[in-house]
Formats: sequence, structure tokens, C-alpha cells
Amino acid sequence: MSDPRLLSPQEIAAIREEIAGAVLGGPEGLAASLENDPEGFLRLVAAARVGAEESSRLLREAIQGARAAGHSWDSVGGVLGVSRQAAQQRFAVKAPAAEPGSAIGAQDQVDGAPPRRTITPVTAFNEMAELEEAGRDGWHLVDYGPLFLVVEASDRTWEHRRAFGGQRRRMKAEGWTQVGTWSFPWRYYKRPTDQV
Repeated sequence: MSDPRLLSPQEIAAIREEIAGAVLGGPEGLAASLENDPEGFLRLVAAARVGAEESSRLLREAIQGARAAGHSWDSVGGVLGVSRQAAQQRFAVKAPAAEPGSAIGAQDQVDGAPPRRTITPVTAFNEMAELEEAGRDGWHLVDYGPLFLVVEASDRTWEHRRAFGGQRRRMKAEGWTQVGTWSFPWRYYKRPTDQV
């Protein structure tokens, strides 16, 4: 069911080798301890569990990214080797409730908190344009997910960036604040463009 053209056998082998290397090489001295320390095997189980959890998280976020890029559940299921329904049941993430018939919905408000709104639907191809427009109007990103952005009102203008995971230090040094947790393959950042 999955499309063998997406990854070559060599690419598959390289990914598997890198994951195994990370599991064995992450905990200091783990590989060497397997030669003579029975406790090392329990550390290996713990390291493999962390690797499996991280792989599972990356898979969920990669699927959200594929959906945000406009791929159907049929396509995602095909790559996973399962039906559309199975992929959707396991991996679908729902956007926050929006006002009926509106592309931009109001969020439930906490008394005294700045107003929030949900911008939906967005894709990986138009979300940055939506954030640019929102930032000019004083809205900044506070949450996101597949096909939606949650922005909050402020008295400042904002700029937003999407960067690959390895750029976090540089972005922080340039005054950017990360929004939410890492969303594979990107991280989202914001910073005010004016002073109060």
C-alpha cells in the first residue's frame, strides 16, 4: 500500500542506522556496558523506549505537516500502509472551535485576558502570509496545529518566523521567542517589531 518511491532502500537503511546509533550513543557508556553489565540492558530498554516515543512524536508531527501541506488522508494512509480511515482515526487533530460559518473564530475568553482568535484553514504554504497580516494588525501567535493558528491581540505589531529545529540558538540570540513546543520539522517564533 505504501509508495516505495518515497524512500530508497539505502535511505531507509540510513535512517534505521541513525536511530540505532542515537539509542546506543545517547546514554553515556551504554554500548560499552552491554559487554559486561546486566544493568546495561535495562538502560538499553529505557533508551529504546525514549527513542520509540520520540519517533512516534515525529511521525505524528510529520503527518500534521503533510496534512497542512494539503495531502489527503488517502495519501497519508497510503504512505503508512493503512486505510484512509485508520490514518484519520489515529492521527487527526481537531482545531479549536470556531464561530459557525467563519474562517476566523473567537476563542473562549478568560476575563481580563486579551482577545484571541483562530485562523483556519491554513496550510504550510499560506500560514506565514496569514501571520504576517495578523502581526501588522497587532496579533501574535500563541498556539498552532494542523490547519489552524491561534493569535492573541496586543498593542504592538509583530513579526513571525518558521525555522528548522536546529536554528533555536540563533533565533533566540536575535530576539525571537519560540511559540509552543517544537513542531517537526519547524519551530515557530515571534518578536515585536515596535516598542510600546
